[in-house]
Amino acid sequence: MGKPLIMVSSVTYAMKSRDILFKRGFRATIERIPPTAATGCGYGVYVPQGTDEAEYILRENHIKILGRVEWEGAP
Repeated sequence: MGKPLIMVSSVTYAMKSRDILFKRGFRATIERIPPTAATGCGYGVYVPQGTDEAEYILRENHIKILGRVEWEGAP
């Protein structure tokens, strides 16, 4: 099973997302993945616990979410 990543459109949105989630008590890290048409420039936010709630918080804060993937990249 891979890491659940919340996909965002740019590294700027990834950094904003991480900061918003930190302020709400979530542990979040930015992950770089290979860019594709589906993943945009290839950045996601990994939230080890509470990914559904984290995604909701980001949408509330007007962060454009491209989707979610289970990333099998390096640990």
